[in-house]
Amino acid sequence: MKVRLHNTLTGKVQSLSPSTPGEVRLYSCGPTVYTYAHVGNLRTYIFSDVLRRALRSAGFRVRHVMSVTDVGHLQSDADEGEHKMVLVANREARSPWQIARFYEDRFFEDCDRLHIFRPDVVCRATEHVEEMIRFVECLIDRGYAPGEYGVDEGHKAILLRRLPHGFPACARDCYIDPPVHS
Repeated sequence: MKVRLHNTLTGKVQSLSPSTPGEVRLYSCGPTVYTYAHVGNLRTYIFSDVLRRALRSAGFRVRHVMSVTDVGHLQSDADEGEHKMVLVANREARSPWQIARFYEDRFFEDCDRLHIFRPDVVCRATEHVEEMIRFVECLIDRGYAPGEYGVDEGHKAILLRRLPHGFPACARDCYIDPPVHS
């Protein structure tokens, strides 16, 4: 079955043409796990689930990967203020790790209640820091991002306002195979 989707990069409806025939790799940003999800958050995962089901119904094999942000969110979108995970940990008298795991578990329980299929792979941000650093370095090396980025207490941060060559090319050029965990 032919699948046509709106390509936000081109603004056109186009036929889906996966790089591997018959297989779609689907990535969705997952929750930031410092509090309970609400219906506004969960609508994103409902959409991903509907897309995944539609692709499978059309005959595609789908490999769905979702990230979980278990660290790294400051109070404001301007990256200012205290770390949200630390604030909640202090308020609830638990460690940031306990907070992250608790709310990650609640998130997946909510998804189960909504009959949202779980992703094939769930990766926590804290478990992939080295890959993220390599990806950012690749973006800089290939000219997709400014060569200067902030370094604060050993952390690298980069603000990508606009990718001149488009994100698909950037992602393809800087694809990093995930490590194999045994």
